[in-house]
Amino acid sequence: MTTPVTTPAPAATAPGAVKSAPRLRRVKEHRPGRPRRSKLLTVLTSLVVLYTVVPLIWLVVNATKTQSGLASSNGLWFAEDFALWDNIRDTFTYGDGIFTRWLLNTLLYVVLGAGGATLLAVLGGYALAKFDFPGKRGVFATVIGAVAVPGTALAVPTFLMFSKMGLTDTPWAVILPSLVSPFGLYLMWVFASEAIPTELLEAARMDGAGEARTFFTVALPLLAPGIVTVLLFTTVATWNNYFLPLIMLKDPDWYPLTLGLSAWNSQAETVGGEVIFNLVITGSLLTILPLVVAFLFLQKYWQSGLAAGSVKE
Repeated sequence: MTTPVTTPAPAATAPGAVKSAPRLRRVKEHRPGRPRRSKLLTVLTSLVVLYTVVPLIWLVVNATKTQSGLASSNGLWFAEDFALWDNIRDTFTYGDGIFTRWLLNTLLYVVLGAGGATLLAVLGGYALAKFDFPGKRGVFATVIGAVAVPGTALAVPTFLMFSKMGLTDTPWAVILPSLVSPFGLYLMWVFASEAIPTELLEAARMDGAGEARTFFTVALPLLAPGIVTVLLFTTVATWNNYFLPLIMLKDPDWYPLTLGLSAWNSQAETVGGEVIFNLVITGSLLTILPLVVAFLFLQKYWQSGLAAGSVKE
């Protein structure tokens, strides 16, 4: 015999009492298409933008001033005389046009050094990503260790080695060390692992394509964003390289722009040296313009290259 289950009767409420439902905490609705705003993040981002933009504004404004205007006007506002075009002309004609020689030297170092570093990084990264061979883990550890070592720590040993070989005070003393880019090799290694499906390579090999044809016709187009990213990083590193040319080069005819502008800036500290701060500022503006243009026109490629592998499918 089963006993029926009875539910307890609700407690009686006092006459006049109002029964209210429990109050729930209202949750703010978040739309998936609109990210949440953070005031702290906005303030920090604004400070970073200000820190980045103010030096550029200062450089553009002061490139329009004469030597006397630099001392008699506010650094973040224009002087009475607008001398930008005169400064540009004087920059290219001062010292028998040595600035043009420095610009050509920098282009030479970038084309051979950064271009060669990009080529080696692409070939090495593709091989490490798509081929198995003995010692691969050792190569990986070596590359990671090389990325962690700063370039300035290797400058003095490189100078001693190049001096024994008789290559100091020559363009090869700047070009050959620029060919080695551990970060570019690691970046291409990671990018090739994610961007090139192994099945696509196997299909090309089954169709009778050799390794060279497979690389140039199948893999290379897929590696374009990574190639542009590595090329930009190596170009910036070579273009802004200062310490290596400083210890390797003595002849001003082989100076890059960074070392040449530093020599102009140091003239004010020498006895009887000519003060040409207006030309140093104008030359600095002309030096960064190619890099700014390159980043603006190639930003979609290097942004996609940096984002490769960040989303797991």
